[in-house]
Amino acid sequence: MPNSTTEDKNAKTLTLYTEADTQRLAAQLAALPLTGSVWLAGDLGAGKTTLTRYWLQALGHAGAVKSPTYTLVEPYSIEQTDGSVKPVYHADLYRLQDPEELSFIGFDEYLDEPNALVIIEWASRADIFTTADLVYRYDASY
Repeated sequence: MPNSTTEDKNAKTLTLYTEADTQRLAAQLAALPLTGSVWLAGDLGAGKTTLTRYWLQALGHAGAVKSPTYTLVEPYSIEQTDGSVKPVYHADLYRLQDPEELSFIGFDEYLDEPNALVIIEWASRADIFTTADLVYRYDASY
């Protein structure tokens, strides 16, 4: 079955049917010069963390990729081919009890860091976010 994509001005909705499709999408995302925040939306088990894992690997991260479900944020410093370091933050806000928790951990600093990419699952749990640089609604049906 072919993958499905719909778009509006600020968001893309993707339905992928194989894990290989997810890995290819991650490689395509890694090839883009993205900075700022990218929101991944989808039901529990839709594949948001799997996409992020492949995305980090495609960016050059060689270690383990932990789910930030309980820590809220996992930071990664990924060395680039030019010797610079790309800061990437993977946030999962599903278990966020109060949006103020983000202030306590200095979450705004991640968003303000130059050249940083902040991948956020369940951004809707934090009322403090009003816009994202890019939003993907995601469903992996495999």
